[in-house]
Amino acid sequence: MPDDPRTLIVTGASSGIGRALALDAARAGYRVVITARREARLQEVAAGITAAGGACVAVTGDVAAPEIPARIVDAALRAFGRIDVVVNNAGGGARGFLLEQSDADLAPAWQVHVAAPLRLARAALAHLETTRGQLVFVGSGVARVPLAQQGGYAPAKAAIRAAAIQLRRELRPRGIGVTYVDPGVVTTEFHSRLGVARPPRWAADAERVARAILRGIARRRAVVNAVPWQTAFAALGEYSGTLADPIVVRRFTAQRMEEPQPPRDTESVATEPVILDDTFEKALEPVARRMERVKLSPNFLREALAPGSTLELNALAMRWAGMPNKNERAALREALEALEAGGFLERVEEETWSVLRAAG
Repeated sequence: MPDDPRTLIVTGASSGIGRALALDAARAGYRVVITARREARLQEVAAGITAAGGACVAVTGDVAAPEIPARIVDAALRAFGRIDVVVNNAGGGARGFLLEQSDADLAPAWQVHVAAPLRLARAALAHLETTRGQLVFVGSGVARVPLAQQGGYAPAKAAIRAAAIQLRRELRPRGIGVTYVDPGVVTTEFHSRLGVARPPRWAADAERVARAILRGIARRRAVVNAVPWQTAFAALGEYSGTLADPIVVRRFTAQRMEEPQPPRDTESVATEPVILDDTFEKALEPVARRMERVKLSPNFLREALAPGSTLELNALAMRWAGMPNKNERAALREALEALEAGGFLERVEEETWSVLRAAG
């Protein structure tokens, strides 16, 4: 390890690109601060880094929570005394037609992909200026070519792409580098969370994208196209305008809904067919009126159903309502119990459930 090792923060580090980046950065000599909602998985990543002789601090929490950026920055400074790189990688989506989603349905995408990265950047700004550090924002090809039925995901990714360009120009005089990453289509849990069985066969693996991000950080590149040919096609689609619409709709909407779902114990291999029915809605029917009264959106629960993850009542209530009252907490519990009865969840403790499958 270098005499004066640098410190790298990465959000969404419990799986996918974030996990691969944290492990690769530690091997490259960085001291790593990792954060994600799923504590067990996050601790596995931290244990792997420390077992290999690296230095790592884990901060469990929802990156969209307003208090989390200060906690992350404080943990980095207390453990390592400096911050050199902040990688805003955490993400997620909820499938659906844009105008069928309410403000409450759209809010999570905006919070996770735009508001949270800007909060973390703001919290770390003075320390990055001291080290002449770097901000990294992980975007998406849908920032250029939005796909149908992705709700607020594409608009949010377009916003963070614009924000990265703006910050690159604003922060250059202060010695802070800003990098925007187009990762391409990647084999991660993201697809199952959208109710899609698996990414296409030509999708890149998370390790490839992580290596590209690390190279971009080392070279202080303004833009990292992790899979250049995919970015080229996205740029062509953007340039083509309405001419690309029939191809985008035909190839990247209907086909996505016909692919098979992943088994419950894996993230990237699929064997079970997608069930395109209203099973999710039917499971919630007994509590639908109660949910409506407390403004608990079905799409919030849909997004939370990431196969293999764990839902803890208090943490989920905080994520939904901030400071939930007794009535809100009870309604959320009833909704989780309804999903348990519908076969989406399996109870592992009194107020903790394991997610068995995504909403169809």
